[in-house]
Amino acid sequence: MTISKEQCRAARGLLGWSQEDLKIAASVSLGTIAEFEKGSRKPYERTLRDLQSAFEEAGIEFIPENGGGVGVRFCK
Repeated sequence: MTISKEQCRAARGLLGWSQEDLKIAASVSLGTIAEFEKGSRKPYERTLRDLQSAFEEAGIEFIPENGGGVGVRFCK
């Protein structure tokens, strides 16, 4: 599953993370995060995996499309 820009923003919101916090946790550039969340750029798959891994390590679970839509939830 590849995370969406909406899931990225929602996950940051659940954690109370700024884009800067995510930059540090995922070792991804701030510009990449900002452009991804605006929808002006789709990062490489590796970068999306890095973002998702950082969120999962912090307790976020990504919910795939299951008839009710994709989403995120806090698991810890």
